[in-house]
Amino acid sequence: MFDIVAFIPRAVVQGIPLMFGCVGETITEKSGNLNLGTPGIMYVGGICGVIGAFFYEHNATKMVAALAILIPILCCLAGSLLMGLIYCFLTVTLRANQNVTGLAMTTFGVGIGNFFGGSLIKLSGADVPSIALSRTHGFISATLPFAKNWGWVGKIFFSYGFLAYMAIVLAIVLAVLISKSKMGLNLRAVGESPATADAAGINVTKYKYFATCIGAMIAGLGGLYYVMDFASGVWSNDAFGDRGWLAIALVIFTIWRPGHSIWASILFGGLCILHMFIPTGTNLAVKELYKGIPYVVTIIVLIFTSLRNRREDQPPASLGLSYFREDR
Repeated sequence: MFDIVAFIPRAVVQGIPLMFGCVGETITEKSGNLNLGTPGIMYVGGICGVIGAFFYEHNATKMVAALAILIPILCCLAGSLLMGLIYCFLTVTLRANQNVTGLAMTTFGVGIGNFFGGSLIKLSGADVPSIALSRTHGFISATLPFAKNWGWVGKIFFSYGFLAYMAIVLAIVLAVLISKSKMGLNLRAVGESPATADAAGINVTKYKYFATCIGAMIAGLGGLYYVMDFASGVWSNDAFGDRGWLAIALVIFTIWRPGHSIWASILFGGLCILHMFIPTGTNLAVKELYKGIPYVVTIIVLIFTSLRNRREDQPPASLGLSYFREDR
């Protein structure tokens, strides 16, 4: 039988990295920047958090919970911010092609992650090609103390680490800010028509830098969550798979609304692990077909999105285009 109580928590844990990546990329795209470097940024965020946790865990005689949590988070945010700044410098200041820059950033980010990950593996002297940060994982993935006493309610709603709840809060807060605040209105104006926003006195460059860097840091937290919570504090090179690309696809699926990323990421997370809960017997071919469901859904979503004619369901009008003030 299909165990829904076991399925939902695993779908949530699987979907949280996608949620971070989706929310971060949505904020970025609202400013008109198409950052296809999100997979690389998530990778860099993960390895930077691992570096901070590794040196603290191996040099502290007694770990302090606050430091064990803050050090990897701050390292993750710093690395992700640097990636966002590099992207902005190339695409906003130098006006490089956003698609090419984003793809280069993904390649660069994965290379950086594998380089430092391999270096840490050698430093640790591990017999296997991975790093285990079990103590840091214990602090970051700690669940609410009463979750085990509340039966299925506690397991479905309260059995996650604080980063999972942070992702949901960020999605809700940013959804409100984008739709209700003056800053959100200015951001949407920059994404729709930077020339008009510039003429209205809005600093286009500042908003593009700000939104893209904030989006990069949020996406980087997805990489940190994957390593420190989902993967139980174990870093292995090339272990992220295609989660970064699925996060970008989710931006289209959620029609550029951060609030929708909460249920959409959990849905995609569930589709990713569906093959583990549907009995297929010894027929491995059927199991492999189930593994392809998220990608089939992504293609179908892209098709239906392109057929929609409502303006509110379309991407920002200047998405992927460099702004040349001289042409205004």
